[in-house]
Amino acid sequence: MRSAKQQARFAGFLYLLVALIAPIGLMYVPGKLIVARDATATAANLRAFGWLLRLGIASELIHQVIGLFLVLALYRLFRAVDEGLARQLVIFGALVSLPIMFVNVLNDVAALILAGGADSLAVFDARQRDALAYLFLRLHGQGIVVASVFWGLWLFPFGLLVIRSRFIPRVLGVLLMIAGVAYMASAFTTLIVPLYASLVAKIALPLEAAELPIVFWLVIWGARPLRPTAEAEPACAM
Repeated sequence: MRSAKQQARFAGFLYLLVALIAPIGLMYVPGKLIVARDATATAANLRAFGWLLRLGIASELIHQVIGLFLVLALYRLFRAVDEGLARQLVIFGALVSLPIMFVNVLNDVAALILAGGADSLAVFDARQRDALAYLFLRLHGQGIVVASVFWGLWLFPFGLLVIRSRFIPRVLGVLLMIAGVAYMASAFTTLIVPLYASLVAKIALPLEAAELPIVFWLVIWGARPLRPTAEAEPACAM
């Protein structure tokens, strides 16, 4: 059985993998392929660089699978701190967001099929296929926004568990909850009041980075040894 320090470092290693792999499919690939408000140019990119979208699909599937094991590792680390909060961490961090992300990948698959111009799609002319491919790519982006609501929510029980744990600095828990607020603010603005989405994103993006310090703490230091409480010290002396 792993010690708390080993368990924390294992979780940190998984967290670091997610942080390195996720941006490929979530940010890099869409940024390279999608031409804003231009379905024809976007579809041309898909036909020329279909392998890049497939790389993005692989990135999303892999980082979500790793994310599942990350959440389970964190559950084992924190369940002795507060079982209820640890369960909330699993619900928001895996049970809800993972199915959304896995189903959302189908939007990318549909865009690839449409851009490829399969014989079964001959009923649509080329411009219609390009428009539909562009639509599915944009739907994929909106699916990520929906999932990010739960990426924000899971940081609240995570942050509270860190604060209560005493084996990870409390300030890291506060930073996690700040990042959670930023994720949710950006997601809800994009979905409900898109007119202000770009303004909120400029503020939220640097705040979302407040999630990163816990990754490096877990990888480098893991969980620090607990000091005896004031009540425990006299008992030890006796």
